[in-house]
Amino acid sequence: MTTKAKLHRLVDELPDAEIGTAGRFLEYLRSLNDPVLRALLEAPESELPETAEEAVAVSEGREAYGRGDFLPDEELDDELGS
Repeated sequence: MTTKAKLHRLVDELPDAEIGTAGRFLEYLRSLNDPVLRALLEAPESELPETAEEAVAVSEGREAYGRGDFLPDEELDDELGS
């Protein structure tokens, strides 16, 4: 069995709830051929320190996520039209 055939079989066997996640991951892998995206992914992290405002925003985001206050990927895709 070829590798592509194995991948097709794996996709066919995935639970419906995981199809979106698998699709996004495969799109990510395919996009690694994009030189601009690759440059962004390989760029060094900023040497600028995190500001107090940024730290508050990160903390608020984590708290919201912990409460379950976020959009599932499918709803976000619909909202963004992607």
